Amino acid sequence: MIVMTTDLTKTPEEPGTPAGAAERPAAPQGPGILHWIIAGGGLATVASTFLAWTYTTEFPGNLTVTGYPGGLQVLTLVAGILVTLFALSGLGVKGLRRLSPAGSTKALRLLALAALGTTWYTVIAIAVQLGGLVHLEPGGWVAAVVTLVPLAAFRLADDTRKPARPREIPSWAEILVLVAAFAVGMYAVTYGISTEYGELFIGYLILAGFAAAALNKSGLMGRVSAIASKNKQIAAIAAFVAAAVFPFTQTTDTFTVIAVNILIFATVALGLNVVVGLAGLLDLGYVAFLGVGAYTAALVSGSTASALGIQLPFWAAVVLGAIVALVFGVVIGAPTLRLHGDYLAIVTLGFGEIFRITVNNMDGDNGPQITNGPNGIPNIPALNLFGYDFGQTHTILGLEISSYANYYLLMLLVMVFVVLVFSRAQDSRIGRAWVAIREDETAATAMGVNGFRVKLIAFALGATLAGVAGTVQAHFQGTVLPEMYLFAGPVAPNSAFLLAAVILGGMGTIRGPLLGAALLFLIPEKLAFLKDYQLLAFGLALILLMRFRPEGLIPNRRAQLEYHEHDENADQLGVPEPRPAADPIAGTSKAGA
Repeated sequence: MIVMTTDLTKTPEEPGTPAGAAERPAAPQGPGILHWIIAGGGLATVASTFLAWTYTTEFPGNLTVTGYPGGLQVLTLVAGILVTLFALSGLGVKGLRRLSPAGSTKALRLLALAALGTTWYTVIAIAVQLGGLVHLEPGGWVAAVVTLVPLAAFRLADDTRKPARPREIPSWAEILVLVAAFAVGMYAVTYGISTEYGELFIGYLILAGFAAAALNKSGLMGRVSAIASKNKQIAAIAAFVAAAVFPFTQTTDTFTVIAVNILIFATVALGLNVVVGLAGLLDLGYVAFLGVGAYTAALVSGSTASALGIQLPFWAAVVLGAIVALVFGVVIGAPTLRLHGDYLAIVTLGFGEIFRITVNNMDGDNGPQITNGPNGIPNIPALNLFGYDFGQTHTILGLEISSYANYYLLMLLVMVFVVLVFSRAQDSRIGRAWVAIREDETAATAMGVNGFRVKLIAFALGATLAGVAGTVQAHFQGTVLPEMYLFAGPVAPNSAFLLAAVILGGMGTIRGPLLGAALLFLIPEKLAFLKDYQLLAFGLALILLMRFRPEGLIPNRRAQLEYHEHDENADQLGVPEPRPAADPIAGTSKAGA
């Protein structure tokens, strides 16, 4: 008996097609001369940075890469190099194809905008600061023109090749990739923190924003993330080491102080992420828990202005600050967490203001003498942990560690602790209950989840983590004041900035709030030169971010599905295609029939 079989997976051959032609993949078609034009424009951009852009000794100085290191021209140099490399990657140059696993055209489009934006911003800044374009040397004009070449050419370029499947690489090569990725990332962050003037920071934001989007579109970030997920322990160690090296790269303590404040802000934002990101509770008074921990540590630290007049060891102050914050979280959450939505937000906002007003009135005139009222509690001594004085410079293994570097490394350890708590809680049974409550509390309650108890645990845990960060902040700042714990203000952290860091960074993730907190602290700090227009520029930046990235800078998969389910590029975000309609007769889908 002869059995006839048919392979339904093969494409039917058209008449006139040679046998076997349907099975042969189409030969890749390179983008051709247009990518060569883009590469040439990138090389010309690189060459232009070695020419003098301006000759004056005023701002921004004799602008050349060799004569003005670290300035705006360096950003154009980096953008030109990236454009050249990704253009060559699109041409299939051996060794560079891995830069764009998902194709290079969209990445080139963003990198062309990065080169154009940084260059023209520099030209405009020179014209504004020096009073006209007459102060530009030929190099500035050349750079302004050649950066238009990639922008004009990428519209005609079309990377028709299919995205290459990621090839497996040896384990040692994956480790090297992770080390290199974290080293480059930490260098980029360090450069942003160390920018010496506001105009340079704006140029840095232009380049960093477009470059990050380009790397994401090219698939390179996704490839590195996949390797990091495969080697989680090595990735965590590499990230910690890269962050720990930061204070040793600084010649002054100015930027180390900024980094410590960023870590404090980011740690508190991650604690708020438990409440807002996982449990879906809108808390507008979260900064009060930071104040509870800070004031508790200040009162028991041995400060001359403390009403208690006691000095506990630091570990005891941390435990006490966390416990007091936990108690406040339970006391505030127990009667209010039965509210929902806007009502809960209003109550938590009221708690934050009540805390600030209360500590402001405990000055002996309007209330008991405990917090010294608006004068706060100054003269908080430096930390002393097991004989190690954080206020002194130490030399360990030949490395000099300043007092601010001590606090930086301590806050880094505190952040590691908070990250571990968050990740463990997120993956636990209670974490899944938080997500269920966030998505649909009624459905979760119907499935047996005790909504009130689950929300109270989230509120208490978030308050505890904020209290731990507050104890370190009190010793680092040396004083605590009621004005440090406002709902909104020009100085971070406050409740509004903390909530913005969680939402803009990416709710429910670990990296999102960390990145959001870093940006929301740096932007006001670096844009101080705008004076009265600072909040205007900051607000415009937030509006643009929410318009083009509503799910956050580093969202989780659920947020991507919600915001991009009907987008044309949903397949690049991991959004599954809709299932075909089922055939009511055969009981199977039409696609598989």
